[in-house]
Formats: sequence, structure tokens, C-alpha cells
Amino acid sequence: MSTVFEAGRFGSGQAVKRIEDPALVAGKGQYTDDVVAAGQTHLVFLRSPYAHARILSINTEDASALPGVHAVFTGAQLVDAGVKPLAVGGFKRPDGSDMATPVRRALAHEVVRYVGEPVVAVVADSRDAARAAADAVWVDYEELPHVTDPLQAMQPGAPALCPGAPDNVSAQMRHGDAAATEQAFAQAAHTVSLQLVNQRLAPSPMEPRSVLAELDPATGRLTVRLSSQMPTGVRGGLCNTLPDLATEQVRVLVGDVGGGFGMKTGLYPEDIVVAHAARTLKRPVRWQAERIEDFLSAVHGRDVLSRAEMALDAQGKVLALRVQSICNVGAYATAAGVAIQVLIGPWVSTSVYDIRNVDLTFTAVLTDRAPTGPYRGAGRPEAIYITERLMDAAARQLQLDPAELRRRNLIRPEQMPYQNALGQTYDSGHFEKILDQGLALADWQGFAARRSDATRRGKLRGRGIATFLEWTGGNAFEEHVSVSVSADGFIEIGSATQAMGQGIQTSYAQLAVDVFGVPIERIRILQGDTDRANGFGSAGSRSLFTGGSAVQVASQKTVDDARELAGQALEAPPADIEYRNGRFVVAGTDLGIGLFELAGRQPGARISVQASHTVNGPSWPNGCHVCEVEVDPATGAVEIVSYASVNDVGRIVSPVIVRGQLEGGAVQGIGQALSEQVVYDNDSGQLLTASFLDYALPHADTFRSFRTEFDISVPCQTNPLGVKGVGELGTIGATPAVVTAVVDALAHQGLGREAERLQMPLTAERVWRALNGDFGPPPFG
Repeated sequence: MSTVFEAGRFGSGQAVKRIEDPALVAGKGQYTDDVVAAGQTHLVFLRSPYAHARILSINTEDASALPGVHAVFTGAQLVDAGVKPLAVGGFKRPDGSDMATPVRRALAHEVVRYVGEPVVAVVADSRDAARAAADAVWVDYEELPHVTDPLQAMQPGAPALCPGAPDNVSAQMRHGDAAATEQAFAQAAHTVSLQLVNQRLAPSPMEPRSVLAELDPATGRLTVRLSSQMPTGVRGGLCNTLPDLATEQVRVLVGDVGGGFGMKTGLYPEDIVVAHAARTLKRPVRWQAERIEDFLSAVHGRDVLSRAEMALDAQGKVLALRVQSICNVGAYATAAGVAIQVLIGPWVSTSVYDIRNVDLTFTAVLTDRAPTGPYRGAGRPEAIYITERLMDAAARQLQLDPAELRRRNLIRPEQMPYQNALGQTYDSGHFEKILDQGLALADWQGFAARRSDATRRGKLRGRGIATFLEWTGGNAFEEHVSVSVSADGFIEIGSATQAMGQGIQTSYAQLAVDVFGVPIERIRILQGDTDRANGFGSAGSRSLFTGGSAVQVASQKTVDDARELAGQALEAPPADIEYRNGRFVVAGTDLGIGLFELAGRQPGARISVQASHTVNGPSWPNGCHVCEVEVDPATGAVEIVSYASVNDVGRIVSPVIVRGQLEGGAVQGIGQALSEQVVYDNDSGQLLTASFLDYALPHADTFRSFRTEFDISVPCQTNPLGVKGVGELGTIGATPAVVTAVVDALAHQGLGREAERLQMPLTAERVWRALNGDFGPPPFG
């Protein structure tokens, strides 16, 4: 096998095996909990049993006296030690005042505001000893009135979570032109309105949170290992909260990450406590979260109630969109948690449709629940779900094929670049072509026969569709990459983006193969070390189109710089030097030198290059997802019997990874549609879904198979690779496609437009009740 063939086989666009997998499937991965530090101690948290209470006193004497206990930390002690509160965002309340939120500390101080908030931390020789000591701590609470429902939280007389928000409104943003939208509604031939719920979700990665902090007593340097998507952000957060800690005194290391889904993007209070304990005790301190702790105190996603309206003319052209959403951000309004709902989600509200008039109001409300934050899609699933449900309702009212109504409103290719009503610019897209391919793949026209067959079998068959786009990038468009070519025959590429199971290391290696022309085994990807690379990290489906673009640019710069060195070694002008498949050759001669041999002649036996690249803006992947379901009218059970999707993801670097991301994302969207929901008891404030016995993840038997196709004919114009972010696209499309299919099944059964009252999750009980006329109370009463 020739070297040329080998390089081409493993470059971009080829279906290669993931380079991450051999170690992982052999049990040789290194997660945070796999690393054991000499003399390490274990930390356990005592958490609040109340949704809202005043801490009157904490007695730690008995706990401190137990064998093996090194320290017991309280919130008051951390305040006295100079540990600062976590940072908050910069949004505004309706009256123009700054965003309001309670002061959030690493350990609760004076007041607790949700069940599971960390109150005391115990450090001992073993986890069992730490648990026993935590059980010996006595906390005297004065229980206070609480509120977990955001609508109740806004009512006069409701318990206020902080003085700055007597109405519990943390922040609010309004987008669009209210007057123009009102005029469009007044002139509309048709209007539709829905009350919709995007229920609270738990991200549920396979690996719970894990932290190991260690202080070098000789240098005072702190090393923190943890499971994170954003190592640099964690380092910055620690330096901002811990006293007298400069950036250069902290190293953050991230090994293998067992899934993130947005949950591991930021700094948690627990991270601060572990780091503080390690600095105080001058010993390694480890905390490994139990699954229940992630349910209780890791960020949740979604939790939005919406009143949504759409105005259309007689032909079905959408004239205006109006949405009022109440976003339950929990007890502490984080910058990310608020931005996702009041800013990022609205950016995609008009989706692939040419809707010029919008009036969107998003209100972030404080309640006695765990804080919300990023979860796969982060605001875009909520927005797209609202728009697609309205489109479906409008098609039913106008008695139009739902695909035809969407077609009449699609943005046309000649309108690109297109600025939507929120001021966001789509660089590219051929949405009607994607719709046509999606309908063909799903055999849209053959549905009537399949429905008739289901009817004969006693099942209710429904069909749903979602045509949509999403915004990717996190508005962090610059990425820095290091490349090191060593004499031992390897090329090491360092990036601040972070692998977390999505396969980004393989994609980066394939891009490097494109440039260097060496076997993929010669490429090593380095991530998760703030001493080697710093940047935004991985979130918002940005890793490939920002980080991958930087990898290509840095790799090409390395070849260009090495060409200069080869010219010196071969005593020829660089312009006469050709490079191919790991070797420089003087054009027209046999005189040449290998890349790795050239590296061996350099100081340190390596060629090192640093490069940065900035993409020109976000990418806008889009798709058409079509789902068919069958409902058992006797039980309400829903089965997904067909799921077909066509996805415009621009150029594809790793086809296997792209397919896995789309279909894995779709499964999470299906989970929201059919089964997942974080539930709090309003009377007690207790979390009722604190394990997988009560929190229902989707099972493989919920659906039969996916038919997933790609359209690569419309490359992204904002990055040199032409790629579009793909990690969240499947999640965003799946939820409305599945829900509208169930609504269609029930509407055809005789419920008509009443079926539009259905709310997620569409459990068997909820669907069965709806079939019998019980839809429950509307979200807004």
C-alpha cells in the first residue's frame, strides 16, 4: 500500500474509525476518577434538605472529632477566608435595573435556596469516613416559604429570593417591533395561538462530575483535574473566586470526559470548594459526585412556559410571530442560564422562514429550584419547538398540507445572505431543496396507505415534520492551535477545544492528514491542559468550524515554515521546494528530505508553530426531519415507527461522527418529546426525579431505526473548511417532529384542534388521558 493511498484513505471526508476508541473500549481511558494522587483525601458535601431556609447555626464539633477527618468547611468559614461569590451576568430587569439574583457562594451562607444546595464540606481520609462525618454535622434551619413555580413566583406576595427582585424577575429582554407586529395581527386573515411547555430536563452524561485538586507545596501552584468542556473557563473562575490566586498559579487538566451536553461548561460551587480545601490542607482533595448529586445540583436545561401566536394571510404567508416566554432559571440566575433563554434562543425564532415582524418577550424568573444552564441546543430547541408547533397548528387551521405551508414561507436561496428579524445573518442555505429531499426520503406521499394499514391493526398513525435551522459558535470565533513536529515521527496538535465523547480528535487528525499527508497514526491531538492551550473550549457546536479551521491553518503554516527550513537544508530557494506526503523535494530532482528528519535537525529536535484563526461568523446548519408514530389507543403508548432526516451540514470531515452526532442528538430530542422531565413537588420543594428510576431516559426500543442523509452542496461561507456545526442539530429537530406526529395521530382520531393542547413529555398516561378528553390544565391557567 503506497503512502499516497494511505494518506488519502484517512483524510477528511473518509469514514475512518475513531482514534479515541481503542483505549476507551479496552478500559484504558483516563477519566478524572481514574487518577489517584499520593496521599489524597476525599470530600463529601452535606446538602440542604429544604427548598428555602435560613441557616441559624452549624455545629461541626462531633464531625471534626471523628477518626480520619481533616477539615469541615462551612459557608461562613469560606467567607472569612476571602472566597468570593460566583460571577453573574450583565442583563437588565424590565425597569432597566441590573439583572437580579441572590449572591451565590461556594457553600451556602446564611440562606439556602434549593434542595441539594451544598452547605457543608467534609474532608477525610476516605469517602466513607467523610460521609460518616457529614452525617455528624448538625445544621439548625429555620424553614422559609418557598416557590418553585415561576408563574406563582411572579405573583404579589410570593416569597422573594433576593431583595433586588421583589417580583422574582431576574432579567427580561424584548426583541422585534411590537407596533408592526400588532398591525400585522390586526390585518391577518388567520391567527393561531398556543400555550406550550418546554419542560425542565437533566443533561445526564454517563460520567458524573469529578474533581481532584492538588497543591504543590514547593511552588504554591494548584493543579485541578476535572471533567469539563471548558478548562480555561474553569481556571479563570477559580482565579476570580479564590483569594490571592493568579492565573499562572493554576493548571487545569481534563482527561477523558464521559459526556458533557453543556452540563460541564462552567465552574460549579463544588469545584471551588475542592480547590479551596486543597490549598488550605496542602493535600490532594478529591470529590466524585454521586448520580443523585448531579440530579440535585448540576445545571438543568429548558424549563420555559410560552404563549405563542402566529399571524398569516389568506394564502398562508406568515405575517408575524409573537411570543411571551417565562423562563424558570432556578435559585441563582447565571449568565449562561439567562443568555440562553432571553438572547440566544430568540436568534433562531424565525428559523428557515421569511418572517419579518416579531414581538418576542423573554422573562427570566427566580424560583427555589436548581439553576438552569446549557443543555444540548441551549435555547434553540425551545425556540424551534415553538415555531414548528405554530406552523403545524396553522396548517391544520388553513387545511393545508403542513409541508406545503412551510414551503410557502421558506427563505429563498437568492435572499442569501439573509438577515432575520433578530438581526442575525444567515450566510448560506437552500432550505426548499432540503425540504424536498426530506419529503422524498420519508415517502411523504405514501403516508395515507401506511395510516390505513395502522388503522386496520388498531393503531393510530401520525406524521410530523420539522424544517429548521440552528445557530452555532457560541459567539467565540477565534481559536489558537499549536503544532509540534518531532524527530520521533509524530505530529502533535494542541487545541483548547475539548473532547467529551463527540470524536473531535478524529476530525482534527483527519484535517491534519489532509495537509501533512502522513498516516493518521502519526497525528496526536492534545487537549485539556491549560499549560499547553487556552481558549473558549467546546460548546455551541463550535469545535470543528472554529477549532478545525484553526487546525487546518496551523498545519498549513507548519508546512510553509518547514519549507523555509527545507530550503536551507537542501540549499535551494523555498519557492523550488515541493511538499507531498511527509517529504520535501526540490522540484525536478531527486533531492529531498523527510519532514521528521528535518525536525530532527532543528533545536530541540522539533519544529514548533503557533497559529490563530478567526472565523467570520456563526454557521447555520439546517434540516428537514420527518417522524411517523403509532399510538396504541388502549394504553396511550407511543412508538416511533419511522424517522427520516436530511441535514445540511456543509462539508463533512468525518461522516461516521456526523451521523453519530445527528442520530445521538435526535435520541435526546426524542427523550424530551416522550419521557424526560425533572419534577419538583410544589408543596415541599423536593426533587421527585432524583434517580433514573424516576427520570425516564429514552430506551432503544422506543424507535426502530433512523434514515439519516446529508446534503453537502451548500458549504458554509464563514470558515475556510466550509463546515457547519452539527452536534446539536438532531436534538433541535427531533422534539417538534415527534410531538407534531403524535398531535397528528390524535387529531385524526377525532380530537381535531383539541389535540394541539398536548404538552411534553408525551408519556403513555398523558396520551391516554388526552384520548379520553383530559389534557390537564393549560400552562398559564
